[in-house]
Amino acid sequence: MHMRKNNPDLSVVILNYNTRDLTHVCLATLLQSELGPYVMEVIVVDNGSADKSEEMVKKEFPGVIFIQNGKNLGFAAGNNPGIKRAKGRYILLLNTDTETPPDTIRTMISFMDHHPEAGASTCKLLLPDGSMDPACHRGFPTPWVSLTYILKLERLFPKTKLFGEYHQGYKDLSVDHEVDCIVGAFFLIRRETLREVGFLDEDYFMYGEDIDWAYRIRQKGWKILFTPSATILHKKKQSGRSNTLKQRRITTEIYFHKYNWLFYTKNYARVYGPWLTFFVDSVYKTRIFLLEKFGV
Repeated sequence: MHMRKNNPDLSVVILNYNTRDLTHVCLATLLQSELGPYVMEVIVVDNGSADKSEEMVKKEFPGVIFIQNGKNLGFAAGNNPGIKRAKGRYILLLNTDTETPPDTIRTMISFMDHHPEAGASTCKLLLPDGSMDPACHRGFPTPWVSLTYILKLERLFPKTKLFGEYHQGYKDLSVDHEVDCIVGAFFLIRRETLREVGFLDEDYFMYGEDIDWAYRIRQKGWKILFTPSATILHKKKQSGRSNTLKQRRITTEIYFHKYNWLFYTKNYARVYGPWLTFFVDSVYKTRIFLLEKFGV
């Protein structure tokens, strides 16, 4: 594997927060990538972990650049120091709960090289059961799209454009195509695009920041592409909204709604006007109130 610090093709930024064992597997598989002619650098940013993650990375992976934030800054503010440190033509945000097949990185760099219209792209994220992680293939959460998702109409009619826009399940997953937004677990962005749109918005702590980034990328005229030609294993549901601890599930659910609401406020409120925005605000306020007071 080729690794050097000067002018890499790709900078991989991995944000760690008390996921030492997952991060070890993530790095071990990533560093076994068969890069061919490409050069990669790997940057781990730590949000003040208390599980000896820093010692593990520095001991087991001395070629990896390590940045210590000192406290939990969330996803956006946590990743940004790594993005700023990156020197690659492309920057990849990669979750710690992933495992990378040997050919994925090489395939994705080549894919971006052959698609100069793409400001960002993702591969096909596979869950442990072999199904696709739908979060890697999404439409923007407009009021209608969000409503069809909340009312589970998308689940009933996933292959229709009218009701299935949240995960765009009506598109052919066997071919390369455009999507609205991709997930921060594997978010590959072009440096020229980064210069135009800026870093992750640090107003978001958890959830929504990847949608916001994708929205800004699309607003600047870049395409966001999905390709099934490469895959990665995403071992999600390790924590957060599917955690076995009820309080953690509730807290994460509150974050999910709070920052999706923030995305609407920042990007859609002026578009849809005061009446619809009043309705959207009421829905989010009610949902968050019920979660905070009753845990439902």
